Amino acid sequence: MAWKFMFASAVLAVTRTMPRAFVAPRGPAVVSDNAMEMELKPAPINPEWILDGNPQARSSEQSASGDRAAYTAIWDCTAGTFRWYFGWDETVYILEGEVHITDADGGTRTLRAGDVAYFRGGTWATWKIDNYLRKVAFMRRTLPAPASFIYRASDAVKRRLGRRKSGALN
Repeated sequence: MAWKFMFASAVLAVTRTMPRAFVAPRGPAVVSDNAMEMELKPAPINPEWILDGNPQARSSEQSASGDRAAYTAIWDCTAGTFRWYFGWDETVYILEGEVHITDADGGTRTLRAGDVAYFRGGTWATWKIDNYLRKVAFMRRTLPAPASFIYRASDAVKRRLGRRKSGALN
């Protein structure tokens, strides 16, 4: 029983000091832009991934976390069909246009302005854009398994001690 308290104490100590000890210096507390007015720069799609048409993609980084493990970007693309590899977890919010998505298992869906979708890192999807698409992309590196375990264990300990409500973001 005593080892459980020692483990819980160690996890709490690590999680309380980790942000100060290991996180890189942070930028401004708030970064805001108009997603429809940001200047986008060419972000060519890998030619080997293009299946049809001549899709022209552009993007602009809107913000990045202090540890560079999370980014927010605006991305747009003209008509075409291509495969896309998601190297990071990515949540997208469609601002304008429409895209037909086919996942690796053959499942299809159409995303339109106002829709939100999540793509797990390490997966492929086929994107078919009929005219034009503009999206906000929230990208996050996945944590290595040991770090992810420590993070989840820390949350469990905090919940048991009443310092964090289940489902809370912090």
